[in-house]
Amino acid sequence: MLVSWNTTNACNLACAHCYRDAGARAEDELDTREGKALIDEIAAAGFKIMIFSGGEPLMRSDIYELITYAAEKGLRPVLGSNGTMILLEVGQKLVKAGARAIGISIDSVDPQAHDRFRAMPGSWQAAVDGMKNCLAAGLPFQVHTTVMDWNYEEAEALTDLAVDLGAMAHHVFFLVPTGRGKDIEYTTLREVEYEKLLRRILNKQKQVKIELKPTCAPQFIRVADQLGIETRFKRGCLAGLSYCLINPVGEVQPCAYMQAKIGNVRETPFSELWRNAEVFRRLRTRAYSGRCGTCDYGDRCGGCRARAEFYHGDFMAEEPWCLYRRGKEVANATG
Repeated sequence: MLVSWNTTNACNLACAHCYRDAGARAEDELDTREGKALIDEIAAAGFKIMIFSGGEPLMRSDIYELITYAAEKGLRPVLGSNGTMILLEVGQKLVKAGARAIGISIDSVDPQAHDRFRAMPGSWQAAVDGMKNCLAAGLPFQVHTTVMDWNYEEAEALTDLAVDLGAMAHHVFFLVPTGRGKDIEYTTLREVEYEKLLRRILNKQKQVKIELKPTCAPQFIRVADQLGIETRFKRGCLAGLSYCLINPVGEVQPCAYMQAKIGNVRETPFSELWRNAEVFRRLRTRAYSGRCGTCDYGDRCGGCRARAEFYHGDFMAEEPWCLYRRGKEVANATG
C-alpha cells in the first residue's frame, strides 16, 4: 500500500499538465506538527510507502525532518520532484534524512521541448544534473515522463536516456486531464495510440534491465498478459484500493487526478477516512458500469477511475480510452 502527500502547492515551475495547478503556496497548508500527525495515521492505517510530492516538495523547509519522521515510523519515504533543485548537498541530505528513492520528471529528449512544457528555460538540464547528483549521493532515482500526442514517438528514446543516466526505472504517465491538464486535454492519447504505446513500452521492457511501468494506464496488465510478459504488478488502477492522496491542506482524494470528496484529515483521522469513507467503499466494490463492468480484465485492470470521472462524471463508469472489447482481439487494430 502506498500513499502520496502533496506537501505543498509551491513550485518553481509552471508545467502545462500539473494536476495540482501548482505555483504559489496554498493558504493554510498542513504544518510540521500536522504533517507528523498525518504520518502517524498513515502508519497506523497499514501503509508501507509514503510519497512526498507537491508542488515541489523540496520547497518545504521542513521536508528533511518529515522524511526522517516517516522513516522512524517504519514507512519507506520516497519523493516526486521536478529535479531542478537537487544539488549534490541536497541529495546527500535526502539520503541522511532517510529517503529511499526519488522520481524526477523528463518529458522529452529535446531539452527545448521539455523546457517549453515545464515553462522554465534550463529545466531539462537542471533535472538531468539533479539525477547525476542523486547518483553521486547514493540516492536511487527513476525517470517520470508524462506522455501526450507531441512526445508519443519519444517513449523508447526516453527509456534509453533513463538507462544512460543511471535510473532504476522509467515510469510513463498517460496524461489525465485535471488541474492545468484540462487545458491540454486535446493532447491526450486516444484508443489506438494508447494501445500501441502500451505494447511498445512492454516490448521495450524485453530490451532493458530497468523497470518500465505505464502509469495511469491500467490496461497494461491486460497487454502484458496478451504479450506473454511477466510483471510484478498485479493490479492496474489502485485508487481507493491500495493508494490514495492527501493534498496540501489535508483533503483526501482517491488519487491525484480524482476530485471525489472524501474528507479532511484536520476533521477526521486519516485512518478512519481510509477505512470508512463512502467513496473508498464504493471503489472497493469494483462494481463498474459500461464496458469495464463486463470486461474479463475488470478485476485486474479496473480501468482508469479518474478518466471515468472526468469524461463521464462518474468514477465507476467505463474507461473512455480503452480499445479492448470482451472477447475481441485488438492486435489487428494496433498493427
